[in-house]
This record gives sequence, C-alpha cells and structure tokens, in this order.
Amino acid sequence: MTGQILSAILTVVLGVAGCVAYFWGANRLLDLIFPARGVKGATAIDNLRRQGMIRPWLFLGPALLVLTIYLIYPVFETLRLSFMDRSGQNFVGLANYQWAGSDREFRQAIFNNLLWLAVVPAACTFLGLVIAVLTDRIWWGAIAKSLIFMPLAISFVGASVIWKFIYEYRGAGQTQIGALNAIVQYFGGTPQVWISTPFWNNFLLMAILIWIQTGFAMVILSAALRGIPDETIEAATIDGANGFQIFWKIMVPQIWGTIAVVWTTITILVLKVFDIVLTMTNGQWNTMVLANLMFDWMFRGGGDFGRGATIAIVIMLAVVPIMIWNIRSATRESGGH
Repeated sequence: MTGQILSAILTVVLGVAGCVAYFWGANRLLDLIFPARGVKGATAIDNLRRQGMIRPWLFLGPALLVLTIYLIYPVFETLRLSFMDRSGQNFVGLANYQWAGSDREFRQAIFNNLLWLAVVPAACTFLGLVIAVLTDRIWWGAIAKSLIFMPLAISFVGASVIWKFIYEYRGAGQTQIGALNAIVQYFGGTPQVWISTPFWNNFLLMAILIWIQTGFAMVILSAALRGIPDETIEAATIDGANGFQIFWKIMVPQIWGTIAVVWTTITILVLKVFDIVLTMTNGQWNTMVLANLMFDWMFRGGGDFGRGATIAIVIMLAVVPIMIWNIRSATRESGGH
C-alpha cells in the first residue's frame, strides 16, 4: 500500500513538473524564435503578432494530440473493425451488423438499455428537482444536500458493493444480513434472491444509478432555481397562486433548458452504463446491457473484434446525437451562439 501511495504521489509530481517545464520551455522557445525585445519598429510588431497566433496552439497542442491518439483514432479503428471478422484481419462487410439484428442477446441488451433510458434520467431529474426545491425551504437544507450529493463521490463499483449488501440473500433458516430481505423477513414476508428475479432485477440495478446521480441533478437544478428572479414568484403569490402552481407554472418553465441539459447528460451516462451491471450480475438473469455485451464479445471467450466493435459503434451512434444536442442546449443556456 505504501509503495502504491508513493508511486501515485511521484506520478502527480512528475506530471505537474512536466507540464510546467513544457509550457515554460515552449514559451521561451517562441520568444527566442520571434523576439519582441531587442528589435524595433515593424519587426517587433510582426513578431508579437506571430507569437499571438502561435501561443494558443502551444496550450492546445498537447490536448489535441491526446484527443487524436485516444479518441479520434479509436473511433475510426473501431469502425474499421466492425467490418472485419473475429480476428480483425479479414473483411466481412455487413455480416456483423446482420448478426446484431438477428441475435437474441443483442436485442435483449437493446431492450434493457431502453428500459434504463426510460426510468433513470426521468427519476434522477424529478427527484433532483423536488429535493432542490424542498431543501431551499428548510434551515438544514445545506446538510441534506451534502448527504444526497455524497454518493456521487463513490465509484460505480464501490456503490454496487454497498448495494450488494442491501440485496444480499441467505438461504432458508439463516439470518438475513441484506437490509431489504431483513425488512421483508421482519414483516413476515419471504426473503428473495432479488437480483436474479428477471425483469424486476433491472429496476433494482437502476436504483443504484439513481442513488448516485440524483445528487448531480439536485446541485445543477438548485443553482438554476436560485437564478429565478424573486419578482416573478412574488407576483405569482400576490395573484393567489399556491405552492404547486408556483412550482409547476412559474419555476419549471424558467429552468426548462437546465432540466433538459441534466436529463440528456444522465441519458448519455445511462447509454454507457457498465460497472453496475458487471459488479452486480455480470449480465446474468436478463440484465445484459450494450456496454457489457460489447465487453463480453471483445475480451471474453477468445474475443471477437468484429462483433465487439459493431456493438461499440451502435453505442456511439446512440450517444453522439444526444451529446450534440446537449452541447447546443448548454451553449444557448450560457448565452453563447
């Protein structure tokens, strides 16, 4: 453990020192190539203009290089592999896409993803909005917000381990240590193996992501609610509007753009959900989603690069339109063009 901590600290120190050295050295080199000091007249002005044109690229260059290597290139390579066989060497045309359309497990994964999309973004946004409104009306609202936001600091795997103890099942006659089964047993019910119950187990897995992401929705929507002019609420109160009418007809329309951005941000996350399903069920009992199916085809059973890449392309095609719309909405909200 000590070695790992020291290794992490050393990595951070070297990384920061490397960034500082790069930017200092790059700026120093630029000043040497196009000096603005020691020269006079038009030459100095031209060099300053050249420096102004080049310097932003000194900062953007490393980021663009990393994006090209780790994002842009993999997209084109994945697209290429989706037309190849399992070894990634022989061209098979649209065979992998034809397989995806006829495979039962792929269709099940699509259905599960649609189920997640229908429930999780709506639940997170609704709960986040309700909590944001209610916590602004109580004196201990800041404490409540901190507690609700806290799960967001936990990794998906860590959260799944926590919820495994909630859904834990012990055999007949044994003491149930799982919180859910302990409650069921206390009220005279029969403990269940919850995560192996087809269809309903998907909702139990969704509860984990809702628990994590509600805090995110709450924070963003709470900030948006604070931006609503007090005059509009006061005017509605004077006109005789009750609390629900103020919330639904005054507050919600004014933050609708933020609600949409939160909704679509969580939607993108849901389309890529992987860790929770892998940790809780490993895709068993009809809980498989596209990301887990891609992982299985790509890395398990000898690997099938063609089919794994095909599923990755399907996920990307689902995510990209939502992401573009999300960025445009966020830009409009911030007053950009």
